[in-house]
Amino acid sequence: MTKIILPLQQHVGRPCKPIVQQGEKVKRGQLLAIPAGLGANLHASFTGKISEIAETHIAIETEQEENLTTYLPLPKNLNKLETIASAGIVGAGGAGFPTAVKLSRQLPQGVFIANGAECEALFGHNVRLMQEEAAKLVRGIKYCMEITKAPRGFIALKEKHKDQVKALQKLVAQENNLELFFLPDLYPEGDERVLVREILGIELQPGQLPGEVNAVINNVETIKHIVEAIEDGKPFIDKDLTIAGRVAKSGLVLFNVPLGTPVELLLHKAGGLIEPSGEIILGGPMTGKTGSLTSPLLKTMGGVLVAMPFPQEKRKMGILVCECGGSEARLQQIAVAMGAEVVAQKLCKRMVKVQDRYRCDKPGVCPGQAGAVLELKKQGAQVLLVGSCSQ
Repeated sequence: MTKIILPLQQHVGRPCKPIVQQGEKVKRGQLLAIPAGLGANLHASFTGKISEIAETHIAIETEQEENLTTYLPLPKNLNKLETIASAGIVGAGGAGFPTAVKLSRQLPQGVFIANGAECEALFGHNVRLMQEEAAKLVRGIKYCMEITKAPRGFIALKEKHKDQVKALQKLVAQENNLELFFLPDLYPEGDERVLVREILGIELQPGQLPGEVNAVINNVETIKHIVEAIEDGKPFIDKDLTIAGRVAKSGLVLFNVPLGTPVELLLHKAGGLIEPSGEIILGGPMTGKTGSLTSPLLKTMGGVLVAMPFPQEKRKMGILVCECGGSEARLQQIAVAMGAEVVAQKLCKRMVKVQDRYRCDKPGVCPGQAGAVLELKKQGAQVLLVGSCSQ
């Protein structure tokens, strides 16, 4: 038997409210928990028995191997937007905002943008999806445009992937209101504010959302889940991801892996660890978080990376924090793992305070940091740990 952990909060908003009981037998695709405010439905990704219902998660004990191509379908008497909500779809690119809420905005004079930038280094599953399921992606974009009433659509991807998406180019050429938009190979080109600036020529202010300028943006994998919900009645129970770093098959792309699958099993699929190995990162190298072999696969997790062991550092350290890269907490965590003493920290000069958090005022356009470096040195820093995205 395998214990599968399904966290009740895999989205922006509040944790879901369980509607099943401990000891209850459930089937793959069955609804387990519903939103308690802003949120998204949670479904069983495996068939088995509910072994635990905690404040933060539901656990399922799986009893045997099962056919993962089958599942309990969604209700049929729903319109497209209701189906997306019923499926529990959230932004699969990492943000986790409930997709049905985002698509509820009407854009009769606006645009829908499919985000295929795949800007985190080492990831490859979005590009593979655009290569191998181009027709599904185009159908999904048309569903989103229909729901939002957007008259124009764009697929944003990096120029370097042009040759890899020739099938997508041919399909887009057949649509009179859909076009490809090629982005430079920079981080963070997948940021929504960067996409709005690049495609529409509009500079969103920190804290502004694309909807304020008549745009809705969804990650290409999110759009895949939309198609599967509408056409196949499939809830969001499987995830695409990339396994990379200190593993035998670095760069391995996995499609349709059940949510809750432990990281240990994912690393096994990639041929296991290469020693020496260090930190396990859930997500990308810029915005990922520390994980473990028991960490479960989430709706928002784009990959699992295995790093080299951190070098040890005995000199006094300064840290430079950036919204687009390593957060203050993440850089402090890395500093501790390196055995370093942090004596000073500074924010990137583009960071401005919006309500209770700091935001970049122009993501992807990085300033020089000479003044910050000199100030950190003045405060006693001998080495620098940098979280800025391009410098």
